[in-house]
Amino acid sequence: MPSAFNFSASPFDALQAEERQRVRRSVDIEYFREGAVILAPGVEPTHLFVVIKGHVQQWEGDEHQATFGPDDCFDGRGLVAGRTSSRFVASEEVVLYRLARATVLALIASNATFGALLFADLSNKLGALAERRSQHELQSLTMARVDQAYLRAAHFVDADQDVASVARVFHEQRTTNVLVRDTAASPPRLGIFTVTSLPKAIMTGVPLDQLPVRTLANFKLVTIRPSTPLFDALALMIRHRIHRLVVAEGEHILGFLQQLDLLSYLSNHSYLITLQILEANDLAALQAAAEQITRLIGVLEHSGTKVGMIARLVQELNATLFERAWQLIAPADLVANSCLFVMGSEGRGEQLLKTDQDNGLILRNGYECLHDLGTLCDRFSAALATFGYPPCPGRIMVSNPDWRDSEDGFARTVREWLFAPTSDHLMSLAIFLDAHSVAGDAALLESVREQVWRFAHDNAGTLGRFAGAIDAFSTDSGWWNRLLHLGDGGKDLLDLKKAGIFPIVHGVRSLAFEHRIAATGTAERIEALLAGGHLPADLGTDLVDSLHFFMGLKLRAGLQALEQGRTVSAGIALDKLGSLDRDLLKDTLAVVKRFKAYLRLHFHLDVI
Repeated sequence: MPSAFNFSASPFDALQAEERQRVRRSVDIEYFREGAVILAPGVEPTHLFVVIKGHVQQWEGDEHQATFGPDDCFDGRGLVAGRTSSRFVASEEVVLYRLARATVLALIASNATFGALLFADLSNKLGALAERRSQHELQSLTMARVDQAYLRAAHFVDADQDVASVARVFHEQRTTNVLVRDTAASPPRLGIFTVTSLPKAIMTGVPLDQLPVRTLANFKLVTIRPSTPLFDALALMIRHRIHRLVVAEGEHILGFLQQLDLLSYLSNHSYLITLQILEANDLAALQAAAEQITRLIGVLEHSGTKVGMIARLVQELNATLFERAWQLIAPADLVANSCLFVMGSEGRGEQLLKTDQDNGLILRNGYECLHDLGTLCDRFSAALATFGYPPCPGRIMVSNPDWRDSEDGFARTVREWLFAPTSDHLMSLAIFLDAHSVAGDAALLESVREQVWRFAHDNAGTLGRFAGAIDAFSTDSGWWNRLLHLGDGGKDLLDLKKAGIFPIVHGVRSLAFEHRIAATGTAERIEALLAGGHLPADLGTDLVDSLHFFMGLKLRAGLQALEQGRTVSAGIALDKLGSLDRDLLKDTLAVVKRFKAYLRLHFHLDVI
């Protein structure tokens, strides 16, 4: 057999040395003229084909399904099933490797990753890809669980115990915190007292041997389950700005997860970025922290961290950054009597690299702002721009008076969007449904959001027009044809947001709006839709997998552009994709097509 077989192409790059030798012994070469039928529906395939030169088209009836170019293989599923369901035709002169069925089945039996990449469904393919990209993930933060980290022992004291005796516990047990049992409370409660509270105890002026620890204990414990990923523990610490978590399984306390012990799993210093933000005394210091966020994203991506986890961490870091910037710019009374919120991918927790600003501001009813609100909001938008978040082309920012108002003012605006559903109003409603509070009083946002559910009505026409935006950016004849010809050697750029991300995000948002689901993240919305029986289970799983694949592909292209000193583009070069990414892109864009067909039927879009 020829020695030039490309073992760097998927799925053959998953093979071990002995398995590769088996391929070399059994592979052969075959030539087909243009127009020749390589496989016909209903036949029992005897070989797996790998394209060396030329292109092969897959047809089901009169519908063109896919195109296979150099290093692509077909028809793995038919080979395993024992029957081909499609017609494979040479679109030009084609030279192919052919690998005997018995050899392929033996490889599948000995190598589960090879089998998954060859013929499995989308979820299993992505799982196999994640396993290959993260050979060391069991040692990394993204896969490790809380109970795999070092947990410090929990020491208990009674709430009536005096602070002086608790300090002795600190010294004797070599600990910096204790859990405080208050059995006198109704119901009984559990709190925490740390060494950092000792100065407060001294400042009370009460002798420490007469001061009950109850008076200074914090009874709002932040707990986490031992099976929780460490990455979630990190996000929880950032959100609550604390240095330790109580690890508990039900009522059973297992110990403490300390900040320093969590950081021992890290090589990216993400918590240090949070501290840098919180301790910033001016906008210049915040700009430096914002630059660190982008570098952190690169570290996490290169180490194999799952894209959903990266997005969650970025959301927490960005929220902390925006909150601190608003605190530095706005007077304290304005911060306390307002709610600064973000929307778009940032609101959904799906932002990775910096994108356009999408934010707004709600003022408490009755609050009289004696400051120059317009100037303050302009300063905030300008500050975000210096941090790397460009102004929104549609001016959906606090610097635009339309996106800052009182509770009642925003409530009237929301009702107008609902009762006069013009295209612009529906677009504004869609944007607002993703709103997430980052600073001030979050209850103000919730009170306005309640107006959506209070006045939304089950008008099929309005829901249909709302959902119809899934086709706002492109038509099937555009991106779907590019999908079909992936591998044809074209130099096209594919805009992943328009072709894949937006149809999923807005389609899921439309279903969530219909069923009054308050979650803002796309994956969380899908989970709620599945729980309510409002979405087929297999489609829901494929949508989450596809969204994360698109996000990851877009992130890798963006990071590569930044490393090369280029501007991050919305498109990805199809001719630069590897065979596995091409294969997965075909699968995921096919999921988008299936989802859009589901939405058209569900919302009767063809008759609106």
